[in-house]
Amino acid sequence: MTAPGVQMLQTSPSTHPVAPDSAGAPRTLIETVYRQLRRDIIDGRHAAGNKLRIEHLKTAYGVSGGTLREALALLVSDSLVVSQEQRGFRVAPMSLSDLKDLTRTRILIECEALGESIERGRDEWEAGVVSAFHRLTLAEDRLRADAAGAFDDWEERNRLFHEALVSACQSTWMKRFRELLYQQSERYRRLSALKAPVPADVHDEHQEIFEAVMGRDIDRAKASLANHIRHALEVLTKHALLPDS
Repeated sequence: MTAPGVQMLQTSPSTHPVAPDSAGAPRTLIETVYRQLRRDIIDGRHAAGNKLRIEHLKTAYGVSGGTLREALALLVSDSLVVSQEQRGFRVAPMSLSDLKDLTRTRILIECEALGESIERGRDEWEAGVVSAFHRLTLAEDRLRADAAGAFDDWEERNRLFHEALVSACQSTWMKRFRELLYQQSERYRRLSALKAPVPADVHDEHQEIFEAVMGRDIDRAKASLANHIRHALEVLTKHALLPDS
């Protein structure tokens, strides 16, 4: 069962055929299709739970069935697509229970990475955080005025801000898992931003994190980040935009 808010995101997939690079390298073409499919899934053009039919996608993306299967296999590894034996592929479902699990796990890993980053970060790291926060602040001004039109730019700057926060963390695995969890959260963030009013305190949360980080207050920074990560869960729960499971 798909909640009304999730279903409403469905639109037509990208219809521009994918062109290989000048060398025509198959791997490059697969990567290009993978990125376009991934963006279309995150943007809701392929709705959660929908079947991904190879014959239809071949026409929409202008590539062969083999290329599409390779790209879909990459999306399975990203947990954005589910492979069903003998039944093809489906877009991974979205649910409140999944978001709760995702939120809890992301808080555990990202807050730990932030604490280590604050401990180890030096002048260059701090300058990177300041720059990322400034660019995010400008995007948030536009987001409040036009959530749909400004979301993509805001999402990119939000990603860069969160990356800057943990960039001094020395654990490759911790950062890798954090990135995967962040990517998984993007579909839910988009749903909360486009289907519910943009909260007035969206910038205040980032401001609180930024000030705690600049003050090297690890406990405050972790608490502020955890509260911020819970935001999408709270919005989607309040507005009943997701099925329970």
